[in-house]
Amino acid sequence: MNIDIVFHTPEIPGNTGNAIRLAAVTGAHLHLVEPLGFDLSDAKLRRAGLDYHDLADVTVHARLTDLWESLGERRVIAFTTHTEDSFAEVEYRDGDVLLFGRESTGLPEEVIADGHVDLRVRIPMLPSRRSLNLANSASIAVYEAWRQHGYAGAAMPASPGADPT
Repeated sequence: MNIDIVFHTPEIPGNTGNAIRLAAVTGAHLHLVEPLGFDLSDAKLRRAGLDYHDLADVTVHARLTDLWESLGERRVIAFTTHTEDSFAEVEYRDGDVLLFGRESTGLPEEVIADGHVDLRVRIPMLPSRRSLNLANSASIAVYEAWRQHGYAGAAMPASPGADPT
């Protein structure tokens, strides 16, 4: 399944490092829209991504308009707390783009309202909680999309008690 993850102006290197690992193990393409709140050579980013950097497809875009140009006519799903629509209600498609905002403020209203954004969804959580961790949110969304497509391309472990021969 072809899924793209976008972090719009991420601030914390560890989250981006974890997203690099997520991209590597799921085959997703990770896009980072500048400005970034860290240097890509940051030790925390490298430590979180460990040896997955060479296995991940990562693109850095100087501006949001550069991202839109690179994606073409793909469906963009923005993850935000400013909607009641659940991410679990979406029927994910091959080629979907999952858009996430920065850790401290989420997606700015001008990005959420951008004409390239097709759906706005949220990941449910308990009331009075501000937000989930960015890398965790991306993982939840990517794995739900992949689950809906039967984990296409994944190496699946044998069932417990199954005969390995």
